Amino acid sequence: MPFRYFLQSWLEGAVQQKVRDTLLDAARQQLQGAATQGPDAGCAERPEICHAGVIFALGIEAAGLEDLLQGTVTTKGHGFVVRQGGLAGRHVGVVLCGAGRENAAKATEALIAGHQPLWVISAGFAGGLDPKLRRSDILMVDHVVDTQGNQLTLDVKVDPAALAESPGVHVGRLLTADRVVRLPDEKQALGRQYHARAVDMETFAVAEVCHRRQVRFLAVRVINDAAGDELPRDVEQLLAQKTGAARLGAAIGAIWRRPGSVKDLLKLKENALVASDRLAKFLAAMIETLFPRAA
Repeated sequence: MPFRYFLQSWLEGAVQQKVRDTLLDAARQQLQGAATQGPDAGCAERPEICHAGVIFALGIEAAGLEDLLQGTVTTKGHGFVVRQGGLAGRHVGVVLCGAGRENAAKATEALIAGHQPLWVISAGFAGGLDPKLRRSDILMVDHVVDTQGNQLTLDVKVDPAALAESPGVHVGRLLTADRVVRLPDEKQALGRQYHARAVDMETFAVAEVCHRRQVRFLAVRVINDAAGDELPRDVEQLLAQKTGAARLGAAIGAIWRRPGSVKDLLKLKENALVASDRLAKFLAAMIETLFPRAA
């Protein structure tokens, strides 16, 4: 897998020490919990550690990773869906929060409160702002900024040689906007204004909650539409729908109003499936590298 070298190089830096600290902290917390519960506490079933909680806006973004999970258990409530399963001995929770910052923030709070993941990862699709990023390229986020100029820095340090050996993998700044950015001219203007390589609608909110709650955080995005691609006009309306049935209704309405949208929507879905599969492989490699042995 071409990005294994990239991930290994990244882990050899500061993040590797954070992984060791994370596992030690988890072990200490379990021992303290057992001590405070008394001698009979060992008879109770100990909850499984959640190694990574991965937050996606939409099911199609998460589909590739969900296909890799084993023994998946699904729970629904409070407007989002959580799927928990095993990934090569690591316990992973996948959260579908819906599009937008408010949904992402609420889901992150619930994930941390309910599952206490050792790492939280914001993942999903992004629109390219930098012409150098092509469709299905991966962006490891080292800074995330919003349209108000707020910024958070992520601990991502990569050897340039490792990056050069990983075609299609990039490191850079991600912009979180409050709406879909459809047009090429606007994408490139935003890229210049915020010095960002891609844009999404959720990551800053997830990062902000993790920063406040002192939970270790990473962000990975796959480019679904490049800087020169124009998204169909119907995308914003589809993303605004909160259920599959509502999205289907919006799609039927779009086709009714503009029959030519069928071709656009099918192409968009085809690109999304390819992007989801590539993102899933990268996330799986990342999680396995973060946790060389299951805690």
